[in-house]
Amino acid sequence: MDSPAETLVVRSPRQTVSLLRNRSRRPRFGRERERERDPAAAAAGPKPSEVYGFVGSITTVIATAVYLAWAYTPEPWLNSLGITYYPTKYWAVAVPAFLMVAVALSLLAYVGSNFLATPPPTSFNTIFDEYSRERATMMDATEQEEAERPIEPISDMSIHHINTLMFPA
Repeated sequence: MDSPAETLVVRSPRQTVSLLRNRSRRPRFGRERERERDPAAAAAGPKPSEVYGFVGSITTVIATAVYLAWAYTPEPWLNSLGITYYPTKYWAVAVPAFLMVAVALSLLAYVGSNFLATPPPTSFNTIFDEYSRERATMMDATEQEEAERPIEPISDMSIHHINTLMFPA
């Protein structure tokens, strides 16, 4: 009988592969489980959106690293590395500041345009509009049979009903 030390010795790559195949399998979740069930999905490869996301994330990391290296490396060091053509350091501060101000102003413009598009609180358009549905008060014979339905048809509540609910006398 082989000793435990001899059974753990791997003598060739083929034995290594066979040992890996015989190992107890770990549980699979998500995409791995789908690929086990559907071999065609495994052969199809990654989705284009996954590839674009991966390439985009790598590009973002590289661009950030290049930007930070350019912004914080002194100019004599860049010249000693042979990098002589680059924008002035002014743009290292100006571009992020411009972008932050542009985002803030676009958010303010969006909120302002929503305020302009909203009718004033005294307008009847805040209560009724072309999409308002009044609750059906009269039921015909077919609706009486279906009156035991758990969910009523969708409709708007009248302002008088809301006032009596919120401000009981």
